[in-house]
Amino acid sequence: MTNTNRLAVITGGSRGLGKNAALHLAKAHVDSIITYRSHPEEAHAVVAELEKAGVKAAALPFDASKSSSFEGFATNLKQTLAQRFGRERFDFLVNNAGHGLMKPFTDTTEAELDELFAVHVKAPYLLTQRLLPLLADGGRVLNVSTGLARFTLPGYSAYAAMKGAIEVLTRYQAKELGARGISVNVIAPGAIETDFGGGHVRDNPQLNQMISSFTALGRAGKPDDIGGVIASLLAGDTKWINGQRIEASGGMNL
Repeated sequence: MTNTNRLAVITGGSRGLGKNAALHLAKAHVDSIITYRSHPEEAHAVVAELEKAGVKAAALPFDASKSSSFEGFATNLKQTLAQRFGRERFDFLVNNAGHGLMKPFTDTTEAELDELFAVHVKAPYLLTQRLLPLLADGGRVLNVSTGLARFTLPGYSAYAAMKGAIEVLTRYQAKELGARGISVNVIAPGAIETDFGGGHVRDNPQLNQMISSFTALGRAGKPDDIGGVIASLLAGDTKWINGQRIEASGGMNL
C-alpha cells in the first residue's frame, strides 16, 4: 500500500527541539527523516520512538558546518526517500540544526563568528537551495530563529545576529519560492529547558528564575511548548501563513 503520510526533514532532530518536533508531527501522522552530527545511537533511538508512535522514520548523518557535504547529503536523502519511503519528494523542511554561544561582544573571536555563520546562516541558505528539487510543490519550510533577535540579553550578540539574518532570509525565500506554492516561515523560541547551550536554562536555577520573572506565563519554556507549535505550523491548516516570524516564548520581555 502506498504511504500517504506527509514527510518532514528535520535537521538536528536527534534531541532537543528537533526531536520534540518530530514526536509532535508523528501525532499528526507525519513521517520524519531526522539528521544527527554525532551520536548515531541517539538518533536511532528517536527513530525507534517515532516508529512506535506509528509513523515511518529514518536518521541520516549531516554536518551543518560543512557545506561541501551538502551534495552528498542530498544524494543520500534522495536514496532514502526512494528506498525507505517509496517516494521522490518530501513535504516539510525544518532548518533546526545549530549550537549556541554565550560570550560578550568584546571577547567573541573571528573563528567563533565564522562557525556560527556556517551553521546558522550558510547552512540553511545552501541546504534549502540544494534540497529544493526534492521538496514538493506546495511544501513548507520552517527556519528557526530566537527570541534574542527581538530583545537583547548580553552575551548573545553573535548568535542573535545570525538569527536576525535568518529572519530576513525567510522573507526572501517566501517571496521567491511562492511560485511553487512553497510557504516559508521562521519560528523564534524563547528560553527553553533543553541541553542547548550547555543546558543553562534547564540546570541553572538562578537563570531559570530570572527568565520566569520576565515571561508573561511565569516560567521558562519546555520542549513540548515548541514542538507543538512546529507541528501546528507544518501539519495544520496554516498554509496562508507565509513569510512570517512566529515567536513562541510565553511572552518574554513584553
